[in-house]
Amino acid sequence: DKGIGWSALTEKPRRLLPFVLAAGVVLLDRITKGIIKSNIGLWDRPRDVIPGFFDIVHTENPGIAFGLLADASGPWRNLLLIGFSIAVLAVIATMLLRGAHGALLRSGLALVLGGAFGNLYDRIVNRTVTDFIEVHAGQHFFPAFNVADSAISVGAGLLLLDMWLTRERKSASSSPECSRS
Repeated sequence: DKGIGWSALTEKPRRLLPFVLAAGVVLLDRITKGIIKSNIGLWDRPRDVIPGFFDIVHTENPGIAFGLLADASGPWRNLLLIGFSIAVLAVIATMLLRGAHGALLRSGLALVLGGAFGNLYDRIVNRTVTDFIEVHAGQHFFPAFNVADSAISVGAGLLLLDMWLTRERKSASSSPECSRS
């Protein structure tokens, strides 16, 4: 009697968990952007959270993360950014559906997926992305960002950490000490 093993029963939910995390990122991104748009005008004074370091603002970014390509004009910019975002979403979703291994890898991909989808939604609906988190040290300002940008950055960090740890494990398993038994 071979029966259905526990791993077969848990495999499908395990593959869906990253999509739940990504959906959570999109939901949090939509909620926070909605709050900002309904409570802070585009030209309103920044609201200090931690004076001299962290403010809440309302900006509309026509470019990509952290204001890159914001000064580029023409319809090609939006088409390029939307097309690139869709391609990234397709690649990540495929990797997750194929059962990418490791919690760090799956979590990193899920965060990037949710963040990319959150910003893609803004770009398609509004032609800009709402940013509202502004970090600065005195008069030195980092470009405003949002929950989706944060998720993409943290996700990218997790992917780098996963690559480093995977490389370390491979190098440790191929070291002469490990091969002598």
